[in-house]
Amino acid sequence: MTPYLLLALAAASGQITPVQPLPSGNPSPPPITVSEESQVMVPVNGIFAAIAARDGQMAVQYLRAQGGATIANEAADGSSKIVYRTWPEFVAGLKAGPERHEERLYDPAIEIDGNIAYVWGRYTFEIDGNIHHCGYDHFDLVREEGRWKIANITWSSRTTGCEE
Repeated sequence: MTPYLLLALAAASGQITPVQPLPSGNPSPPPITVSEESQVMVPVNGIFAAIAARDGQMAVQYLRAQGGATIANEAADGSSKIVYRTWPEFVAGLKAGPERHEERLYDPAIEIDGNIAYVWGRYTFEIDGNIHHCGYDHFDLVREEGRWKIANITWSSRTTGCEE
């Protein structure tokens, strides 16, 4: 018997289930959805890009006009000094220079409630590939006119316990 005749006999006896036709294809790709968390991270990553570029003006687009930065500098002896910088002071600190700066945020926690959000996580700050200091970053964000902006940044800064 030929293979076609065997196939026909098997189909007639119910041993083979007929193949169902495939559904019609959709010529358009599925829509791309962007998670709320990834939208919240846009200004945070923008600030890190401005730090790496050492370009204060690049940072301005991610900052809400009213706000600022608070730094808790921790000394090796456990003492701490709190420093507040307005956004103009913060931006002025991002100046061009020969060293390569990079800030890395590890496993950030992101919480969102309507038009407010925060991002919190451990970070390291590197100069020319070497860890200079570390701590925790805390970004307060608000959504205005559909865009997330950083209202405030608070971070701790220490030079011990910084291994990745």
